[in-house]
Amino acid sequence: MDKKIIYLASDHAGLSLKAEIIKFLLKNNLEFLDLGCYTDSSVDYPDYAKKLAQNIKENPLSKGVLICGSGIGMSIAANRCNHIRAALCITPEMAELARKHNDANVLVLGARLISKNIAISCLKAFIDTNFSKDQRHINRINKLSIGE
Repeated sequence: MDKKIIYLASDHAGLSLKAEIIKFLLKNNLEFLDLGCYTDSSVDYPDYAKKLAQNIKENPLSKGVLICGSGIGMSIAANRCNHIRAALCITPEMAELARKHNDANVLVLGARLISKNIAISCLKAFIDTNFSKDQRHINRINKLSIGE
């Protein structure tokens, strides 16, 4: 499948922020798929990071958004997959640079650390920014695949 879609996943701590992001995506007619979790019962974040990573592997044109309490756990879990470049961002500038310089395909947000408005601003920057395709950035990204 080669379709531009935004995959979303969160653990229980990220559930309410994910709901706000879904509102934004719906309002802006952006295609997305919510991969869970769907309740505030405790879940294991690596399961959701893995689910999102698998969907991106099957659909490389897609992007992802992962949300947990701090964003750290989701970042670690997602970046264990060689095809994922997950960036934990707390400002729109970080999200823009993650796309422009690192070709990040997953935005990670810490629901307990940023406001809804900042999270939405980060998402906008992430969606609106393209990878620069500058050769120096391509070379650096290629070095990230060491050990494959």
